[in-house]
Amino acid sequence: MSSLKIASSAEASAPPPVTPDGRYIVVRGRLWRRANPDLDAEQRRALTADLMRARRAVGAALRDRDDAALAAARAQVNEAKIALGERGPVWWSDGTPDQNRRMARNTRYADWYEALRSTA
Repeated sequence: MSSLKIASSAEASAPPPVTPDGRYIVVRGRLWRRANPDLDAEQRRALTADLMRARRAVGAALRDRDDAALAAARAQVNEAKIALGERGPVWWSDGTPDQNRRMARNTRYADWYEALRSTA
């Protein structure tokens, strides 16, 4: 019998943990910057729609093996992520350096993350 654990639908759809300051989510132990919370709902909706459209274009370009379309689609993904605040300059103003894409255990969130993991 396999020892592979199958996640229940509730576990699979549970939102990722958010750092106490609300700046990052944690996915597979890595920090990912969240969107700027100061965006109004309509702005956020429109930018998220742009991002999803660009991601679909990436998939289509990969399926079509179209290098030019892939480059353009990836540029659109990047632009949407910058506009959302997930990339580019940080959206907070307290001078705290960006920890985006770093392993949580190697950041200032290490103690919080370890406590989170030990309660899971």
